[in-house]
Amino acid sequence: MRSLYLKLLVATVVAAQDFSDIKIEKVATGYAFTEGPVWSRDGYLLFSDIPNNRILQYTPGKGVVVFRENSNGANGNTFDARGRLYSCESRTRRVIRTDKKGNVEVLAERWEGKRLNAPNDIVVRRDGHIYFTDPAFGQQAETRELDFYGVYHISPKGEMELVAKPAGRPNGIALSPDGRILYVANSDERNVRAYDLDRNGKASNERIVVSGIDGVPDGIRVDEKGNLYVTAKALSVYSPEGKLLATIELPETPANCAFGDPDFMTLYVTARTSLYRIRLNVRGAVQY
Repeated sequence: MRSLYLKLLVATVVAAQDFSDIKIEKVATGYAFTEGPVWSRDGYLLFSDIPNNRILQYTPGKGVVVFRENSNGANGNTFDARGRLYSCESRTRRVIRTDKKGNVEVLAERWEGKRLNAPNDIVVRRDGHIYFTDPAFGQQAETRELDFYGVYHISPKGEMELVAKPAGRPNGIALSPDGRILYVANSDERNVRAYDLDRNGKASNERIVVSGIDGVPDGIRVDEKGNLYVTAKALSVYSPEGKLLATIELPETPANCAFGDPDFMTLYVTARTSLYRIRLNVRGAVQY
């Protein structure tokens, strides 16, 4: 394991977190393109190696093993409060859920009779409401059946509805600590939108909370203070009001991130060929 101390550009200080002296560690490398990190309460991190068509498992102190071969191009992953794994399969254009026994259930693959574009990232609220993005990149865009990009909601009863049809491609998705705000990064518009969520999971009051992001925004996460961590050209941290708080430069361009370790105070970052981690003194906002 090699520790990397890199240049850190700080705009100001996040509440309860000093970014002026952090350590960025490379914990695993040698992959094609890493994405979809999520921490399991069983003590390990899952992340996708998309071109190699697999989901990997990193356990601190033990290293990386293959969690799932033939993952159907799994991209974003998350868990729910019952410990079930949700994955966005880009090749089969569907969203699946895997229970603790390994049984797989397809949750979404079509909208109004047409195949989804390529589900990308996903989040599950504590009460079971599911939200995912459905953009289309590269070859996915050439074969899509829908004429729009979508953000979707699936209720605990399995009812699916369209939350938004943004002009640009929606990508990363996250929830505020209380689960009342949904955040969606848009790769083409280079912004992050927010939506208010009611107790039934319905979204309203669409608005832009972060704009002019440097680079192409991808995955996003939220800490317990409500601050947003956005992966783009670098890893940027914004206040809930959208003010830039810090920019963390990594050795490789980051694609996604997730809070982990038993106390959820370590930020794991998937960045091209590698997996990095950054120890913080603020907890991540976790819905499971």
